[in-house]
Amino acid sequence: MEKADIDQERVETARRDGRRWVVRRRTRLILHLMGTFIFFFVTCGATPYARTPAAAGASATAHLVLDGNSLTLEQMFAVLDAPAVSVRLAPEARERMRQNREDAIGALRSGQRVYGWNQALGPLKDRALTPAEQRQFQRNIVRSNAAGVGPAFPPAVARLALVIRANQMARARMGVRPQLPERLLDLVNAGVTPEMPQIGSLGIGDLQPMAEAGMVALGEAAPARFRGEVAPASRLLPLAGLAPSFTLEQGEALPVISGSAVVAASFVYAVERAQQLADLTEGGLALFMDATRAEKQALDARTHQERRIPGEIEVAARLRALVAGSGWMTDAGRRRLGETHDRVQDAVSVRAAPHILGALRETLGDERQVLEREVNSSTSNPLVFPRPGGGHEFVMGGNYDADLLAHEIDRLNGGIADVGVLFEQLSARLISPEWSYGLPANLAGGRVGLNSGMVQVQTVATALVPEMQVRAYPPSALSRPAKAGQEDHNTMAMASARGLHENLDRMDTVLAVQMLMSAQGIDLIRARMQGLPLGSGTSAVRREIRRHIPALEDDRWMSPDLNEMIRLVKGPALLDIVRGAEPAALRPAA
Repeated sequence: MEKADIDQERVETARRDGRRWVVRRRTRLILHLMGTFIFFFVTCGATPYARTPAAAGASATAHLVLDGNSLTLEQMFAVLDAPAVSVRLAPEARERMRQNREDAIGALRSGQRVYGWNQALGPLKDRALTPAEQRQFQRNIVRSNAAGVGPAFPPAVARLALVIRANQMARARMGVRPQLPERLLDLVNAGVTPEMPQIGSLGIGDLQPMAEAGMVALGEAAPARFRGEVAPASRLLPLAGLAPSFTLEQGEALPVISGSAVVAASFVYAVERAQQLADLTEGGLALFMDATRAEKQALDARTHQERRIPGEIEVAARLRALVAGSGWMTDAGRRRLGETHDRVQDAVSVRAAPHILGALRETLGDERQVLEREVNSSTSNPLVFPRPGGGHEFVMGGNYDADLLAHEIDRLNGGIADVGVLFEQLSARLISPEWSYGLPANLAGGRVGLNSGMVQVQTVATALVPEMQVRAYPPSALSRPAKAGQEDHNTMAMASARGLHENLDRMDTVLAVQMLMSAQGIDLIRARMQGLPLGSGTSAVRREIRRHIPALEDDRWMSPDLNEMIRLVKGPALLDIVRGAEPAALRPAA
């Protein structure tokens, strides 16, 4: 029995029984309020960095050995996704760190004045510290910099930040003991993650969030998470089987809080999310092309090879695989809805879609190099190097700076916003019979006019696109001086990362709107296309959507449908279908 028939039967029954009708109305009101809340939460981006079911579905423990040189993007994805992580320092890295610590202490004994070791910080950098002050100073640095506000990063991002920082320490240039990164990894291995606030960092280093991590590592009362509970670290560490306290030695505070490990971890998560969205957009575009009986020439391999952009070439190849075998995207299919002459070509949103999605792929490909270089480098100040002629010295510079990361995050955000504009326009085309080549107005089922269809579903995407465009404005171009001019240029990388994740949340919804409407367009004309097959990938994507959301016939409450479609976009099933259609030549080697 169709859902519409079931709903009608329920209405008739309710009319015969007033008491049951009242109960159902109350229940429906509650569900409406819940659905509205969920919808607002998902679409507004109020809490960026929400973990997706697709990413959270991993089942194995991730095992890593850190040597400071070889941490890969795939390993970082595993740290984000695995329910548990087991990480240790490579023995050779531990030995290098032990030697580097001795070299650092030797440089201090030679009389060198060093920022954060025997000199104070920031505007107070010229104040010397006595030997009696130096250990207390390390704890004071962590305490004074733990001044962030706002929602905490997801535990997986905080966990990855600790792994990245330990790997950077393992390069043995920061002068710290191996016991320090091992303390951070003890937290990771025990499942303890610091609650690190997202607001406060200016992108010149992750001072505020990493100071919160440092407080947890020291065993102070800063909040941490363990087995779902958030409580002071001083209470949770013993429960996790860890030593209740840890002492920072001379010079070890800055290596904890300096650098851009949190920005990098957040960026890694954004790249993972963006890759999943990039895959799903190809499934959404294939649905649209079948629904509108598009011209296949826009996917012709020859034209894309001539452009010589690898990402574009691969997008076109995957789209050809998704619509392979389509009888709808033919002259015969177009004639079924009254097209009596050649289409010639479609709108730019269709013809240039491989180029737009290919540009996003190119950006994502570049981010691999940026991130792997970042996490396998020494991002702190100062660093310890051999001195020409013998001995060692501290070198003070700006290796903590996240300027490149900030610009790359903004670049990816611009690409996501551009794809959002594209998919909003695709969904807008579907509600116009002229633009969709004959689909019913507003994608209404039943009697058009009596039924208003999906016009208000489409306006959800339209409402979000301006927000995406505003949040894609690059904070990396908005430096502000701070700290009495000592930090007179700041990258604002953390603001860039927050804006990117908010736009990824919005893109989830924009894509959900487009896919839901494309599936509706297909179902509205299926009877008229009898005997003509959909593309093999398109058909599989549509079937998965229909497993959860029935086609729209007479008008019904649409918020639950849209919320369910957003859940599908965030989940693994559609992603697996789209990825399964990828041509074998494009799949990574086993």
